[in-house]
Amino acid sequence: MLAPERQARILRELQLHEAVRVADVAAALKVSEMTIRRDIEMLDANGLARKVHGGAMRLARLSALEPGFQLNADKELEAKLGIAAEALKLIRPGMTLALTGGTTTYQLAVHLSAVLEQFQELTVVTNSLKVAELLYQQQGSSSCTVIVTGGERTPSEALVGPVARRALQNLNTDLCFMGVHGLDAWRGLTSPNLLEAETNAAFVESTGRLVVLADSTKFHVRSLAVIAPLSAVDTVITDDRASAAVREEFASHVPTFTVSPAGAKSATNPTRMSS
Repeated sequence: MLAPERQARILRELQLHEAVRVADVAAALKVSEMTIRRDIEMLDANGLARKVHGGAMRLARLSALEPGFQLNADKELEAKLGIAAEALKLIRPGMTLALTGGTTTYQLAVHLSAVLEQFQELTVVTNSLKVAELLYQQQGSSSCTVIVTGGERTPSEALVGPVARRALQNLNTDLCFMGVHGLDAWRGLTSPNLLEAETNAAFVESTGRLVVLADSTKFHVRSLAVIAPLSAVDTVITDDRASAAVREEFASHVPTFTVSPAGAKSATNPTRMSS
């Protein structure tokens, strides 16, 4: 297991509990206690957790916790690959797409970049630095146009704030693929970052169809700021680890609820981010 995967697991435990013990995490992940201590030191240095004797403590409430892009890149990776493969099926030549920031939308960009020449006259609007860089590098002989919103950079490598909102107010997209921190049946789509929530709300207003890409860990999670109600969502794409109860509940709130099958084949090899 790579360091980002271990650190994401520690953060997930801290979302559930106020504190974790080094010995418990090491046993669960089948690694040495020294390895977990180094992971906790890294989280402490990055301001994501507080190192204490024998373990770590949560720094912030669940609703305000925003792990960075690098830390989330390998979290639930197989689920993200399956979700991205399903999302790719919705794209048609000539479309104007919006891709918000996040690691799941990044995996969609990875899939898209592998077959970009099949989608002539495609325009992609994004506030994700990672997505923009990847698609620009993979343009080749395709006629894909990449538009970046501008704005203030977040830990998730997204550009947010007034500049991004103003840019989106003047644009119209056919499809918006959005990654979220949480989905709740009553509070809708949420984010731990206030500016990101406002920017994603602008993405919702500027698109004809909103497609939410969310792995099974995102359901019943309420973050600090509301992006939009579930009534604004046309399609949710998740992985097959979503429980039957979750599927039934959320399928009743959105027109299309798609579950990517186990072992879904990706258009590319799994892409792990490196520093």
